[in-house]
Amino acid sequence: MQKCYNVMVTGKVQDIGLRSLIEDIARLLDLKGFAFNDPDGSVKMVCCGDSSEISNFLKEIQIRGEQKGALIEDIKKEEIPHHIYLPQRFIRLYTDELADINRKLDVGIGILKDIKSDTSALPEINSKFDSFITEQKEHNQWMKEHSLWMKEHNQRLEKILERLSEK
Repeated sequence: MQKCYNVMVTGKVQDIGLRSLIEDIARLLDLKGFAFNDPDGSVKMVCCGDSSEISNFLKEIQIRGEQKGALIEDIKKEEIPHHIYLPQRFIRLYTDELADINRKLDVGIGILKDIKSDTSALPEINSKFDSFITEQKEHNQWMKEHSLWMKEHNQRLEKILERLSEK
């Protein structure tokens, strides 16, 4: 028997693609409903299907969400006793309001700051790279001189071979 549930997933569950994962799992299980990011930091959804399918759905969200990087603290569900008109396929709703965009930008800035701190070894790398360039220039100069010497050597050998062939 089909039942509908109001579900809230709490923890670190936004900005990791959890809604997309929820949508994929729900479509595989042929559930109806929708999911969205709430300004309180949770992911909320309405889903309808057989009770056992809903249980499997929520277990999959827990397992695969954590594999994807979510830190799921809790998944709460409550049955909705009324009939709800839902799309034929499960969808994720886009809630990119100004607050959501600002939060995503803050996450991006944090990532960029981490990248900056990870590049503290660049001066040492640049020094080694400069040393390599100097060594490479010296090597290239040696190769140029060696090539000239080989050209002269080969010319002398050709003359010797010509003289030998004349005899």
